[in-house]
Amino acid sequence: MKLYARVILVAAWTVALPATLLAQDSSSKDNPLAFRTAIELAIKNSTTSGLAQADLQHARAGVSQTKDVFLPQVVLGSGLGASYGFPLSLEGAAPSIFNVNFQGALINAAQRNNIKAAKSEVDVTTAQNADRRNDVIMETALDYVQLDLLESSLSIQREQQQSAQKFQDIVAQRVQAGLDSPVDATRAKLAGARTRLDIAQTQAAADQLRLRLSQLTGLPAASIQTSTESIPEMPSVAQDQDLPAEALKNNPVVKVADAAAMAKEFRARAERKQLYPEVDFVGQFAVLARFNNYDEFFQKFQRNNVTAGVAIRFPIFNPVQRAIAEAAKADAAKSRKEAQNVKEQVSVDTLRLQRSVQQLAAAREVAQLEHQLTQSDIEATHAKIAGGGASLKDEENARVVEHERYTAYLSSSFELDRAQIQLMRQIGELESWALGPVKR
Repeated sequence: MKLYARVILVAAWTVALPATLLAQDSSSKDNPLAFRTAIELAIKNSTTSGLAQADLQHARAGVSQTKDVFLPQVVLGSGLGASYGFPLSLEGAAPSIFNVNFQGALINAAQRNNIKAAKSEVDVTTAQNADRRNDVIMETALDYVQLDLLESSLSIQREQQQSAQKFQDIVAQRVQAGLDSPVDATRAKLAGARTRLDIAQTQAAADQLRLRLSQLTGLPAASIQTSTESIPEMPSVAQDQDLPAEALKNNPVVKVADAAAMAKEFRARAERKQLYPEVDFVGQFAVLARFNNYDEFFQKFQRNNVTAGVAIRFPIFNPVQRAIAEAAKADAAKSRKEAQNVKEQVSVDTLRLQRSVQQLAAAREVAQLEHQLTQSDIEATHAKIAGGGASLKDEENARVVEHERYTAYLSSSFELDRAQIQLMRQIGELESWALGPVKR
């Protein structure tokens, strides 16, 4: 009976499996991955998010480390040791059964600047993390938009393949009837082969994008289906707007360069102020023992002893530190120049993208109008066929051209979208666009 039940269970599972897989495939088509959901999943699952958090914690710990110099550092210990003759010191302190040492900075101009430098390095890390986040958003957005266009292109190319096959059949019939030459049949076969090659290339590119989106979002590649309606509308780009100035204010790369230059400047000041006087609060408590011969060399022996006060240091002659300060000053000057180079490059790249958006918009309009003309040519060919002035071969030729023009239009649309996404990243508006409300 148990064997019977197992056989029935396996058979039922085998029958139900194709239906389950079909239902999952149907579900992925009925519930496509929304653009914003893909962006949110990529931000959440990206390995750069974990790296960014670790780097930020490290930078903040550096700030605490430099600030805590002004808090007393307390050390408990013992200086046990036998003495023969005068009680010499052990590690710079008198031999003792138990001792407590504490020290903290009171006046230290160099350390104050080190704290400011550490805070600037936190700003550097924060800006770097924002740039990493933009990397993830831009890659996910571009892959999603391109995959969406490739899926549209695939549907057109499949229609084109059917038209090419129909055209090939028509030419073959005309060759048999003696109306066309065998060369025309070869040209028809070549058109079909090119269409199959285009489909294979498009499918390969779509599969690669789907796999990359799967890696970014953590979803199975087979379940990723784009939704054109979920892609936010691209914002308009005014050519008279000063976008390079916006980029200088909002671009994370500029913020990284500025914060890094500021950190180097504070480090240089800290090295220079190492030549300034320093005052530390110091103290010690020690429990002494008679076996260290204190009562033989001092008039009075006391077991519990406390010393507290300040340690004042006046650097008078330190040529090594002066050289270090000069080197740090040169590094700070170099960092300022590097920051200026970054700003200039960001301005140039932003203006180039701003102008390219205008050019690519014009190119897309040209491709769109050319596609509309090919659609008009198909309608005109229909009219000629009805009047006996054209053949089905002419109609199929017109359809092939129309499909090619539509593919060119999709390609120009993606080039424009990519330029606009890159421009939004430059001026600091990428995240608000990607995670904002859908406008389509």
